[in-house]
Amino acid sequence: MNNFLIYGSYGYTGQLIVERAAKEGLHPILAGRDEKKLRAQAEQYNLDYRAFSLDETDKLDSVLMEVSAVLHCAGPFVHTFRQMADACIRSKRHYVDISGELEGFEALAKLSDEAKKANVMLLPGGGFDVVPSDCLAAYLHERLPTATHFRLFMRGVGGGVSRGTARSAVENMHRQGRIRKDGRIVQVPPAWQVLEQDFGRGPVKVVSVGWGDVSTAYHSAGIPNIETYIAFPKFAIRFLKLMRSMGPLIYSRPVRTLLTWLIGIVIPSGPSRRQNETGFSLMVGEMRNTDADTIVRAKLRVPEGYRCTALTTVEIMKRILNGEYKPGFQTPALVYGSEFILQFDGVAREDLE
Repeated sequence: MNNFLIYGSYGYTGQLIVERAAKEGLHPILAGRDEKKLRAQAEQYNLDYRAFSLDETDKLDSVLMEVSAVLHCAGPFVHTFRQMADACIRSKRHYVDISGELEGFEALAKLSDEAKKANVMLLPGGGFDVVPSDCLAAYLHERLPTATHFRLFMRGVGGGVSRGTARSAVENMHRQGRIRKDGRIVQVPPAWQVLEQDFGRGPVKVVSVGWGDVSTAYHSAGIPNIETYIAFPKFAIRFLKLMRSMGPLIYSRPVRTLLTWLIGIVIPSGPSRRQNETGFSLMVGEMRNTDADTIVRAKLRVPEGYRCTALTTVEIMKRILNGEYKPGFQTPALVYGSEFILQFDGVAREDLE
C-alpha cells in the first residue's frame, strides 16, 4: 500500500506529472473519469488505472484503500477538492493537490483538526501554485521575523497557459481580486493596483491578483497583510479594468459557460515541449515591518510553471511515501521548509538590496 493515486492523470499537467513519476521509478495508480484516456495512458507507462467519478463515493473509498496518498489534479478545484479531501480524511489517506485557488486553501485549513485526528496531511498548492512562492515567503520571514506586510511579484518568461488553468480562471473570475488585510481576506476590484516591478531587465507593469499566497503566506509565516501581483501585457490590463464595469455580465453563468467552451477550441492543451524546457518564471518577494523601517527582498527563478509542478509534486509524493509529512492542514514551506524549492535544477535565489 506504499503507493499513491494521481486523479486527473490524463490532463495536461497530470500527464507531465505521470511522465516525471515514471522517470523517478515510481508506479502510481492513474485515475479519472475517462476510461479510454486512462487505458491509453496506463498502457504507455505500464501502470494500473481506475476509472470513476468523484460522485461514486463507494468506488472512490475503495480505490483509496489501495494507496497511502492522493495527488489530486482534476480541476477546476472549486468543484472537486472537497469530495476528494473528505474521502481522504474518511480513508485516512494523505491529500495533495495542484490548485492555486484561495477558496480551497481556506476550506482545507478549516478541516485541519479532522485531518490531525485521522493522522493525515492536507497539502493544497503542491505545484507551481504555491511551492516556489511559499518557500520564498518563508525565507523572507526567516530574515525578518517581525514582518507584517508581504508583497509578491511574478513574471512568466517563454511559457504558456493550459486549458485547465484557463477554465479554473473562468470559474473563479466572479470572485475578482483578493488581498489579505489585517489578517482577513478582502475582495478588491479587478486590477485593483497596477504597479511597476523590475525583475532584472527594467520595470514592467504588474497587476494585483488573488494568488494562492494570499492564503498560504498567512498560514506559513503569520503575515497579516499580503498582496500578490503578476506581470500582464497592456491589453490584458485594459480588459481587467473593463471588467470593473462589465463584471455582472461577464460573471454570469451563461457567459462563463460560453468562455469555457471557447477555451476548448482556442487554447491549446498547454505549453509546447520546448516551452516546458526553456521557459521560466521570476518571482520577487518583499517583506517589511509595520513602520517600514526594515525591508527585505529576494528574487527567485524557477522552471516553467507546469514543469515546476511536475518536479515539486513528485518530490512531495516521494517524501510522503517515505514518512515525511505533518498531520493536519499544511503549506509546502510549513512541512518541508523554505529551502525545499532550491533542490531542483533551474532554481536560483538571490537577496536584493
